[in-house]
Amino acid sequence: MLKKEQHDEGREFSFTAQDFARVRHLIYRHAGISLSDAKSDMVYSRIGRRLRVLGATSFKEYLDTLESQSDSDEWEAFTNALTTNLTSFFREEHHFPILAEHLRSLKKPIRIWCSAASTGEEPYTIAMTACEAFGSLNPPVDIIATDIDTNVLSTAARGIYPYERVSKLSEERRKRFFLKGTGPNDGLVAVKKELKAMITFNQLNLLDESWALHEPFDAIFCRNVMIYFDKPTQAKILSRYVPLMKPDALLFAGHSENFLYVSDAFHLKGKTVYTLSDGGQLKRSGHQAREKTS
Repeated sequence: MLKKEQHDEGREFSFTAQDFARVRHLIYRHAGISLSDAKSDMVYSRIGRRLRVLGATSFKEYLDTLESQSDSDEWEAFTNALTTNLTSFFREEHHFPILAEHLRSLKKPIRIWCSAASTGEEPYTIAMTACEAFGSLNPPVDIIATDIDTNVLSTAARGIYPYERVSKLSEERRKRFFLKGTGPNDGLVAVKKELKAMITFNQLNLLDESWALHEPFDAIFCRNVMIYFDKPTQAKILSRYVPLMKPDALLFAGHSENFLYVSDAFHLKGKTVYTLSDGGQLKRSGHQAREKTS
């Protein structure tokens, strides 16, 4: 535990308990991320990289500079540094047969929002599932993929990965959906253009007052992101999902997330898969009525 006015011996930068508290406050205010007491070393390591890049000598100096200016680039770098991005293709695989069945039952065209896209594995998995559901590389599905972290979105948009990232996929999926690199690109794979054409990548902060999203979605993926928010923030975000969902839409959560403790707008359909409850549909209808009269 950091002492109130001292930093650990041997550390490159001064990093006090007050500095850690300020970082926690700033990332919560800016991105809704709630850092636990146990994240002190992580904060030092990740924000310390920003100090080196900028030539700052202490966390206090860096944080003073950050708060004294409206430098969107540095606020973006600060947020990116503290965002954890763990993902893989077909992660929590039980969701995707449910999604495929759902897609086949819907009217076309179909819209899906992946609200924590990270480096792209999740939205590309959604796209692959849609292709398999319709037996086509051009299914009637549009995917909006967003994340607060612009660095991972850049990786996602490129759609190029080390071969190890797809090594656990079946040979059939690898051949159908990826191109294997050769020569200087040996050891890499690229997502096929048909999959990339299905997805629009955009930066979005779930705490922003307004989201650049319009038509309701047939499915929303919000997996392993709510765990970084406290319950009031979770409730606020979930309430904003309701008017963005069609009456029969599905909401997919992460394996350790339970939305029933946070919101009464949803009904559990299956393992970490939700639909709008009757109350949620009423809330959605009321929201739309207010929009039409405003």
